[in-house]
Order: sequence, then structure tokens, then C-alpha cells
Amino acid sequence: MQNLKDRTKLFAGNCWKLCSNIPHSREYNAFVNQLIRSSSSVGANYRVAQRAKSKADFLNKLKIVEEEADESMYFLELLPEVLKENQEEIRVLHKDANGDSFYYSYFN
Repeated sequence: MQNLKDRTKLFAGNCWKLCSNIPHSREYNAFVNQLIRSSSSVGANYRVAQRAKSKADFLNKLKIVEEEADESMYFLELLPEVLKENQEEIRVLHKDANGDSFYYSYFN
């Protein structure tokens, strides 16, 4: 199993790959931009947590990771409602964001 640093980086990359295949429009771009931001923030904030000053600081930083993963899940729940394509990729990424299968990469 991969470590969380690698898994969160893979999640961000897979979200980016999904987003690069979504048509460009004002409406889609709003969701795509938020998903790219929140999914990449999961890994970035996890890395920050590794440098925590105390156990309490570490747990606080992990809560931010959890919030960003939850935000990613929200946009991964919205996308299938407005987008007919990429349903399986979205489903897999949603499971990844929920921690169900982070080590699984649909895109590799």
C-alpha cells in the first residue's frame, strides 16, 4: 500500500486528468476549478501536517485535509448530475476522496 503522501498526490493528479477531459464552458469551469483546487489541497495540507509542532497541531492540520477531501467529494457528486461522460472515473475518484480506495488509480 502506498503512503498517504503518494496517495494524496495521485488523487490530485487523477482529478486533474479527469478535469482536463471535461468540456470548457463557464458552467463546467466553475466546478472544474474548485475540484482542482480542493483535490490538490488535500495533499498539500497533508504535507504541511507532517511538519506540525505538536500532536494537537497535527490533528488540527489533518482536519483541514479532511475538509478539502470532503469539498472534493462534493464536486465529484455534482459532476455526474451535469456531465454524461466520465461516470466511472468520477465514481472511483469519489471513493478515493472518501478514503475507500486511495491506492487505486483508475488512470494508470
